[in-house]
Amino acid sequence: MNKKLAVNINNHMDEILRKWQQRMTEVKGERFFQYMPEEVVDKTSREFAELMTSNLSTTEDANHEKLSEFAEKVVRFGWSMKFVNKSIENFSDVTFEILEEEGIINNTNLRRYMKIFSYWINPLRDSIIDAYSVEWERTVSLQKIASQELSASLIPVFDKISVMPLVGTIDTDRAKLIMENLLEGVVKQRADVVLLDITGVPVVDTMVAHHIIQAADAVRLVGAKCMLVGIRPEIAQTIVALGIELNDFTTTSTLRKGMQEALKLTNRKVVEVESE
Repeated sequence: MNKKLAVNINNHMDEILRKWQQRMTEVKGERFFQYMPEEVVDKTSREFAELMTSNLSTTEDANHEKLSEFAEKVVRFGWSMKFVNKSIENFSDVTFEILEEEGIINNTNLRRYMKIFSYWINPLRDSIIDAYSVEWERTVSLQKIASQELSASLIPVFDKISVMPLVGTIDTDRAKLIMENLLEGVVKQRADVVLLDITGVPVVDTMVAHHIIQAADAVRLVGAKCMLVGIRPEIAQTIVALGIELNDFTTTSTLRKGMQEALKLTNRKVVEVESE
């Protein structure tokens, strides 16, 4: 019966895909089917259909390699877990309706086909969602690592002056990475002055301030001075309201002003030279 179902689905695949795509465009917040190139939509749709029917003609579960490949692709396209689940649901519904219209499913075999659909769709749904979850977690983990590495780098801008631009939320794990990169960079670059630029940090609370103070203390222990730059008005108000003491810091509102102070600390300054 499963093989017969697979044959009937393949015979009506173009119609199934057409109606399935139409339903998917009606899903709230859907972007893939509306904005991706037509050839990409068609290719991905057929890959999805092949995956959906892969376990019908055999007694084995869906091919795990195909599951992983498809999961990687839809994660890259931005399909959410909810959207993946809706895709499976719509494909099942459309297939059932078309087979009913063609008389392949009728009153005499309805119960049997409902049982077949249940044994076909439910395990497949679990397999696809499991593969998607694994791929999504792997992607998020890699993105987090890359983001942490990129947003905690000490950059030499002048001799003896380095800048560390901080972007995003600073949690305990990231604070540890910032500290390690900061100390290693100060020693390697032989920096006398380090500017911590918090322009891209959305919130500075007690914990964030504590991490920054720890970083500054560690920098002083290796013989350099730490400056805090990029303090926006709302951040200044928060720091005052929380009673956070930054007396040991030289602080400025912008990186440009901080750079001017850093040059003074290293007995240098920027001067304009008139062109001849």
